[in-house]
Amino acid sequence: MNKIQWISMILFLLASCGTNDKKNDTAAGTSDTASTRFLVKRGTNIAHWLSQSERRGEERARFFTEADIRFIDSAGFDHIRLPVDEMQLWDSTGRRFEDALQLLENCMSWCNKANLKVILDLHILRSHHFNEKRRPLWTDPKAQDHFIQLWKDLSIHVRKWPNTMVAYEFMNEPVADSAEEWNRLLSRVADSIRSWEPKRTLVIGSNKWQSAKTFDELRIPPNDPNILLSFHFYEPFHLTHFQAPWTDLKDFKGKVQYPGQVVVDGKTEEEKMVYNKDTLQAMMAKPIHLADSLHLPLYCGEFGVIENSPRDSKMRWYRDMVAIFDKNGIAYANWNYKSGSFGVVDENIVPDTTMLKILTGK
Repeated sequence: MNKIQWISMILFLLASCGTNDKKNDTAAGTSDTASTRFLVKRGTNIAHWLSQSERRGEERARFFTEADIRFIDSAGFDHIRLPVDEMQLWDSTGRRFEDALQLLENCMSWCNKANLKVILDLHILRSHHFNEKRRPLWTDPKAQDHFIQLWKDLSIHVRKWPNTMVAYEFMNEPVADSAEEWNRLLSRVADSIRSWEPKRTLVIGSNKWQSAKTFDELRIPPNDPNILLSFHFYEPFHLTHFQAPWTDLKDFKGKVQYPGQVVVDGKTEEEKMVYNKDTLQAMMAKPIHLADSLHLPLYCGEFGVIENSPRDSKMRWYRDMVAIFDKNGIAYANWNYKSGSFGVVDENIVPDTTMLKILTGK
């Protein structure tokens, strides 16, 4: 072999090694990216435990236990959405309630053991309740500072759990006077959390109760792939909240149905509206479009029908909703798992087997 041939061979080998290294780096990078994504498909809300509940002490501890997590896992869910309230975790001065934080820690440990993901949802603030008329969060700068401080404190407790396991939904159902008020606060809170946890998935919805109708007004932080867009869906309201005592329908005496005209003998324009699977999907067009345009995943974090609504119509609605989610690649969590008039199981973990089968596909 002459000198020129020898040099050529050396250059070829070096080039080959470089190419192989590059391929290996690319594969590792792709694998690493996939392995650090927060991925969910079907879940359930753990309502009225650390949120919207007067239970405390042993009663609260007994209400939701590791046995519930084992059931959720065995039923076919892959995650829980866990609402927590400021009033449950901190007193009015910001001092932590250690017993409540221990329950949160226990739940995280149970989920980690069962390989379930968690969306941690700060559901109600002292300065913001989605169903109250007075919401000082939007007018008081100190309330906004306090809101961010709460998330800093939560992050200290939760950040040890992997990004693949836990996501943060830093506000449930914002109700600001304008979309711009929410967009400004959204940006500020997201920037703050990013300074502590750059890769944590943030679950973000639109103004006015995370309605699908307002998704075209939502401004998402740019160039951030670790965002899960979230909307809530309770249409038609006459069906999903039939005679719900906390709503204007509490004294409603009409007959409701799905699919078809929602109120059988409806008098108003709203009562005469016709709903079917195509109608429901059309009402989700704005979230679907935004998710597609930003190349971000989409999530329906709440949907459900109250227990005293006509059962056949209720189950047909659930079937259509899950079919829409599956068709459009939308992850979801029903409202809710175990409590109140929307639960998929009772307090003894006895399930509504028909609803459970629809929700989990099992």
